[in-house]
Amino acid sequence: MKRPFNFSAGPAALPEEVLQTAAAEMLDWHGSGMSVMEMSHRGAEFLSIYEKAERDLRTLLAVPAHFKILFMQGGGIGENAIVPLNISRGGVVDFVLTGGWTQKSFKEAGKYAAARVAASAEASGFTEIPDPASWQISPDAAYLHICSNETIHGIEYQQLPDLKALGADIPLVIDCSSHIASRPIDWSRVALAFAGAQKNLGPAGLTIVIVREDLIGHALPICPSAFNYELVAKNQSMYNTPPTWGIYVAGLVFDWVLRQRDGDLQGLAAVEARNIRKAEKLYAFLDASSFYNNKVAPAARSRMNVPFFLADESRNADFLAGAKARGLLQLKGHKSVGGMRASLYNAMPEAGVDALIDYLREFEKTAA
Repeated sequence: MKRPFNFSAGPAALPEEVLQTAAAEMLDWHGSGMSVMEMSHRGAEFLSIYEKAERDLRTLLAVPAHFKILFMQGGGIGENAIVPLNISRGGVVDFVLTGGWTQKSFKEAGKYAAARVAASAEASGFTEIPDPASWQISPDAAYLHICSNETIHGIEYQQLPDLKALGADIPLVIDCSSHIASRPIDWSRVALAFAGAQKNLGPAGLTIVIVREDLIGHALPICPSAFNYELVAKNQSMYNTPPTWGIYVAGLVFDWVLRQRDGDLQGLAAVEARNIRKAEKLYAFLDASSFYNNKVAPAARSRMNVPFFLADESRNADFLAGAKARGLLQLKGHKSVGGMRASLYNAMPEAGVDALIDYLREFEKTAA
């Protein structure tokens, strides 16, 4: 039976091959007689899973040796508190507001530090990214926080800001939850990256934190021990019992991405090329139509999350019902912005985008 195409923004679709492997190993992982969910996190079996997952993620994202990879819990929203608790030192922290997630991050950080807005795209309805040259960065900021891909509003930094070139020699923190492992990360510009796994890496419950070593060891006294980066790093992410199943499935995803091919490209380069094609196809159709509308400035459009609106929004329910009948799932936009949204994460095949475009074309004709 052919599976539907799941356009959910998260928890999102996983590669079918990964799901099949997890299902086949559910009762007995590699002859151990145990499911991964039944293993001790300190046993040899799980340690081998953990070590391979960490090694593959470091390879996949080309993470430098002076960065620690932490497998944590709490999700992206949890990290909105955990980051300032660990690296703000209670001082000033700057934010560039480009949508719903940076708004949440800014509000949460204000509980533990002096959160300040360096720039905001709110006046545009979060349809663009403020020109970095216009950012008002605090000279004494402990760090500057951006969301490099805003899931709700469909905003993505096509190039990460170079804070040193802007005259600000401070750490850059990125929430890359909804596009991690879809494109490379320039680690020369990033000091800390975090991502909830449930959009592009695995099941909900696992959070990835990749942090430069010099930022570790400065947690506020009120920081819970389980979320103190220094303790987590010293204990191989096992100070607290880690989300073992999430790490296992994420490890299968890392391995899957590393094995992807697109022509002469392999791994992350192959996945990125495929993601570019998928997004370009969908945006090209939307731009050519007078029935659908994407409001995001072209230079800031996300490859992963494509929000769009029907010219006649009274047809929204009919549109979603027709999509579901054709096996095109989870296309309803976020409640805060309305409309529709198609999330094109790594696991979404090009055939899914083609099927969506065919339906968009068909629905437009029937509505004319």
